[in-house]
Amino acid sequence: MLFLVRMDVNIPSDLPAAEAAEIKAVEKEYSQGLQRDGRWPHIWRVVGEYSNYSIFEVASNDELHDVLSGLPLFPYMDIQVTPLAKHPSDIN
Repeated sequence: MLFLVRMDVNIPSDLPAAEAAEIKAVEKEYSQGLQRDGRWPHIWRVVGEYSNYSIFEVASNDELHDVLSGLPLFPYMDIQVTPLAKHPSDIN
């Protein structure tokens, strides 16, 4: 199953810088693992925002929920999920 996911990150300004840096480092490692195993095949930054659009390829809604809720930055995110289906004009 394919999903388009928008993630907007809102780290509180009162979170200590060292703690925020540690969360971001763990987030990077976690997200790159998902990219390597194929569940997170695409990620694009939204210019001028602490946001991204990503494509996830997972077996189920539940797996996507588990993947997203496992993100270390999850508590600081607003997430929008759009399920995707093959377009009838797609030649691939």
